[in-house]
Amino acid sequence: MTVPATKPGVTTSTVTLPDASLPETTLPETTLREMTWRDIPALTALEPALFADDAWSERTWWAELAGRPRRSYVVGEQHGAVVGYAGVNRGGEVADVMTIAVAPAAQGQGLGTVLLHWLIDDARRGGAEDLMLEVRADNVVAQRLYSTTGFETVTVRRKYYQPGDVDALIMRLQLSDPTEEHTEDSFESPTDDLAENVTEDVTEDVTEDVTEKSTVATAEDVPK
Repeated sequence: MTVPATKPGVTTSTVTLPDASLPETTLPETTLREMTWRDIPALTALEPALFADDAWSERTWWAELAGRPRRSYVVGEQHGAVVGYAGVNRGGEVADVMTIAVAPAAQGQGLGTVLLHWLIDDARRGGAEDLMLEVRADNVVAQRLYSTTGFETVTVRRKYYQPGDVDALIMRLQLSDPTEEHTEDSFESPTDDLAENVTEDVTEDVTEDVTEKSTVATAEDVPK
């Protein structure tokens, strides 16, 4: 199914993926589809270049895909090649961005922004009220994208990323409207619009790309 004309060049698979409220981009022809085990060789080939010390192994990818439907993963394809991917852990009221990445050849096109917005929609569809992620404190490009999308820093994990003793910022996007009271008979799921390589700020012409690997931020990270 072709996404509305305001999102040129991006299509989604009608068999595996529902539509998402994607931001406007200038992407070349790109298809979003559900990740499968057949993608694992391509993913393990991309990981070392994108994440270095945090790269996921083939075994890790098998475990992640075995965690579906709680784990939800999407890939972006151009000309039949995987050029981006992202995943979310839909664990109830609090969902967690697991990873978001864009291959070097596809960086600077806005694919990271598209993947992030798809993850936000996916978390909402799973019934989450909050979406959490973590980002390196020295990754200012990723922080700007997340902040522009509505994420706020709620806490800091000191010296979390090793080697290097780099702090991790735990960020949260509130998906539900706290001013609304929902009942079983009247619940509306928002339909408006993620580890990690992000591209192009939503409101600024950002063409830099950054790489970030997120792991689960637990409910302990959510302020009471």
